[in-house]
This record gives sequence, C-alpha cells and structure tokens, in this order.
Amino acid sequence: MTLEERWSHDLAELRAQGRYRSLSAPFGIDLSSNDYLGYGSEYPCPPTSIPRSPERNGALSRSGLASRLLRGQHPIWDEVEATLAGWHGAEAALVMTSGYVANEGLLSTVIEADDWVASDALNHASLIDGARLSRAERFIYRHQDLDHLESGLHAAAARRRNVRQQFFIVTESLFGMDGDQTTLTSIIGIAERHGAHVIVDEAHATGCFGPTGSGLVDAAGLRSRVLATVHTGGKALGVPGAYICGSHALRELLINRCRHLIFTTALPPAVGEWWLETITRVRADHTSRARLHEAAAVFRSALAQQGIKALGDDYIVPIVFGSDAVAVHAAERLQSLGYDIRAIRPPSVPPGTARLRIAVHADHDPAMLKAVALELAQVCGNQV
Repeated sequence: MTLEERWSHDLAELRAQGRYRSLSAPFGIDLSSNDYLGYGSEYPCPPTSIPRSPERNGALSRSGLASRLLRGQHPIWDEVEATLAGWHGAEAALVMTSGYVANEGLLSTVIEADDWVASDALNHASLIDGARLSRAERFIYRHQDLDHLESGLHAAAARRRNVRQQFFIVTESLFGMDGDQTTLTSIIGIAERHGAHVIVDEAHATGCFGPTGSGLVDAAGLRSRVLATVHTGGKALGVPGAYICGSHALRELLINRCRHLIFTTALPPAVGEWWLETITRVRADHTSRARLHEAAAVFRSALAQQGIKALGDDYIVPIVFGSDAVAVHAAERLQSLGYDIRAIRPPSVPPGTARLRIAVHADHDPAMLKAVALELAQVCGNQV
C-alpha cells in the first residue's frame, strides 16, 4: 500500500460515514461563527495597494470568527493558496494560523501510531511535538549525522510491522538556533533508498534562498522529491500565519483530518491581502536577498578578524558561551550599548550550549555590523 493509497482509503471511509469535509465561504445569516458581539464586521481591512471591488472590500473587512470549515473560509484564501503553490511549483498549499500549528498539525495528521519517524536532534519544538502527538516510534538522530540517520532507517525497514506502516524523515532546512543548512540532497537520497518520506521545515529559509526566495528545497530543485514543506509568514515575509506545500491529496487529507485546522479559528480574510502583496514583493526582491547574504558575510568576516567563533553558515549567527549566566551577562552588556541581542538558553538549546543568537538583516549597515563585532570582542574576552 502506498501512502496515497492509504489516504484514499481513509477519505473513502469518511465519505461512507458522512464525515467528509470541504471548504466553503460564508453565506446567509451567521449562526455558526463565534462573532458573539458582532464586532467582526466593524473592523476596516488593512491598507493595501491591491485594487478591490466594493463587494470584495466589504467582504474582506469581516472575519467569520470560526474555523475554515465553518464560517472562516473566504475566497481570498483560495487565491493565496493557489499563488503560494505556484510560487513553490507545488501541487497545492494550505494556509494555517502559525508555523507551530502547521508543523504540529502536519506531523500529527500524516504520521500514524504504527509508523516510524526520524527527527534531527535539533529540530524545532513544533516538529518534536508533532511527532510525539503522532504516537509513532521516534528515532532521534544526532544533529546532521546522516550515518546515524541511515542506520536507524535501515534497522526500521528490516522490521517493518505491516503493509500500512510508513517511514518519515523530518528536518529543518536552515536550523534556527545553530544557523547551519541541511544537506537536503543527501537526506533525500537516504530516504529514497529506504522508501521513506521527507518533510522539511523551511521557516528560516523562506524568502531568503532561491531565484524567487521560495526556499532551500526549491533552490536545490528538490520539490518533487519531498512529501511536504512548511513555511511561515512570521519571519522573513512579515505576515501572520504559515502554510504547508505538498500534493492535492495531502491538502485534502489535512482539511479532513488535521485537528489544528478543523478546531482553529481562521485568520481574518483581510490578512489574505497582506499575503498576496508580500508574495508579489518577495518574489521580485532580488536586491534584498543579495544584501542579506552580503551583510552576513561582512559580519562573519568581522567576527573572524576578532577571533570570535560562530556557528552556522549565513545570516543566523550563534555564538556559544556554554554557561547560561555568562551568556545572559554578555547579552546584558551588549543591550546596555544599544544592541538588542538576546541570550538563548535551554530548553531552546541543549544544556551547556547557552548562546547569543544574532540575526543579520538585509538593511543592516556594514559599518554597524563591524562595530558589533568589535563590541563582542570586548564583551566576550576569552569566553567564546
């Protein structure tokens, strides 16, 4: 049984039970949403450069205040999702309320209790929680240790439980706390040798890699070889919400089975206009992407000149102290100089790896970045 055959079987059962779901926009008198005081129709939609008809403007000013399966669906989301799918060259996309919700909902829906899932040891908490909710057998492989990953997958495949069981590998493409990129081609090769499905969290890469900013999976030409990718609007894109890219069958399954979609109030439809504007902007914004990577290179070079070691490859720049107290003290010193740099401590990072996590931005002045490196050298001393 293939994965899509499994989904088809499950969806057929829902149809037979009269429980099959599909999305539809609000209509008639509202007796389904949670707009108890009627405030939802009073808020104006946000300013936008996208022209709208009077009818669309009025519709966008109202939120259904319900899940998308009740009164929270709006045609704007069909437009956003079609645009997102086109951007990534995917069959389909599905907007969710946050990156955490998207990761946890995707994994806990697609991965079942009899399945096996491998997860990088430094994956985001939302991926960890999604795998836990699935109740599948979990294999945590050492960070970026592909030999460890393949040994675990080989052992799992040798003792396959039944024809329905599936194997999954879950990873971030750009790790948010270590700043290093995943060798996606190698991971996918391992997966294909053992019949596993790959899910990639692109939260920190979306907008910043590839000819149009669609992320590391697309930049490497790997879209057709992954089961799904997860992207957030709340980082580089600067808009509320997140989305999942994958096949039509995956989208259909999530609409019908994902509790994180079924039981969550939808984003206001006005937010959909922000998404459309942002997608158009980011696809064409080659200048900012180039500036981002150039600024990161300037900062990393300045750190190296000061003898400061940093983890990662690009614009996420972690400087590990080890001690929580030392990292906090360093952050406080830098903050007193006017730099908003925060200490990252467990459980966000493993014990004994407390750090400063510095995020370089496209609009950062190179001179300022060099000045930060100088201050870091004075603040850190011999502690890095």
